[in-house]
Amino acid sequence: MPTRRVCHSTPSDAPHAPIRGESTLWGRTTDAPESGPSARAPRTSREEGTQRQMSNLEMAPTEHRCVRADEGGVLRQFPGREVPLGGVRGVTVTRLLPQRALPLIGAWCFLDVFGPERVPMRVLPHPHTGLQTVTWPLAGEIRHRDSLGSDVVIEPGQLNLMTSGAGIAHSEFSVSASGAVEMSHGVQLWVALPAAEAAGASRFEQHRDLPVYRDGGLTATVFVGELSGARSPALVHTPLLGADITVARETTVAVPVQPDFEYGVFVLSGEVEVCGEGLAVGSLLYVGPGRDSLPLASLSGAHVVLLGGTPFPDELVMWWNFVGRSHEEVAQARRDWEAGSPRFGPVAGHGSDRIPAPPMPDLRLTPRRRRL
Repeated sequence: MPTRRVCHSTPSDAPHAPIRGESTLWGRTTDAPESGPSARAPRTSREEGTQRQMSNLEMAPTEHRCVRADEGGVLRQFPGREVPLGGVRGVTVTRLLPQRALPLIGAWCFLDVFGPERVPMRVLPHPHTGLQTVTWPLAGEIRHRDSLGSDVVIEPGQLNLMTSGAGIAHSEFSVSASGAVEMSHGVQLWVALPAAEAAGASRFEQHRDLPVYRDGGLTATVFVGELSGARSPALVHTPLLGADITVARETTVAVPVQPDFEYGVFVLSGEVEVCGEGLAVGSLLYVGPGRDSLPLASLSGAHVVLLGGTPFPDELVMWWNFVGRSHEEVAQARRDWEAGSPRFGPVAGHGSDRIPAPPMPDLRLTPRRRRL
């Protein structure tokens, strides 16, 4: 019987309030107050503040048994949280990254699932720094425009990859040939850039022909990185994997993976077991380094996404749509956006319409550190 260690955490079924000031796919922040032991004091419009220490005061934490890393990698499930993005139609997404105890998986630092619902995407120009946006639609078409002059429509099965470098702005709007409101469903991800690329040039690329890996009842479209020889043409700057996987009914298969990668798996539809852990829609399974395969099994069939990468070495400060290394770096990016700095540039077709940055919190922004 393998030795196991016990990891304490808040109950997996406890409600998770949105993290105040979080970035969102729609470029806004959540205003819902937090509750529970991690509640934060109200914030005002100041760019400087003092650091505040946080403690977990949970009186009856649930025990989560995690396999030691030297026994094949830690396993831990994280529930997604529903994040309201505001607006007339009250759009809500399921946020799976960042988690309070898990800010990144490799360089993947942000993960929203939107839809499926008949609500059009209408995201006015907004800025980004220090990251790459990965747009992976599952239903509906999206028009992307940015300050580089890109103007493209993306369809399901295609990849949009935008590299912010030191600064970029873009917009995303649903399009419909018939004029009717069509189903909107997809995944929005961010990849943190290494310091040199975060200060570098911005770029945009779209890929319509992506490699596919097959093994029995498993079919995987590799949109980032490489899976068993199927390599995506997308340019990334750290070792990464992003794969959209369908698992047929009554399938058991082992997905070959890299032992030095950590992984995350989430379900878009159906149910699946990963490394013996049952996983349903709305949760993320973290798999630590140390494995050369991920066993998947499904009786009813499932649609999942597999993310992976080598652990990212840098501590990051994330706020609104900015990724940086310090409070000052993020605060300067906000000032530049509000001032209309050429650092971000205009997005054609929107005139003066844009999403304003929210006020900075009155506390000093500090890196989110993992607590696994």
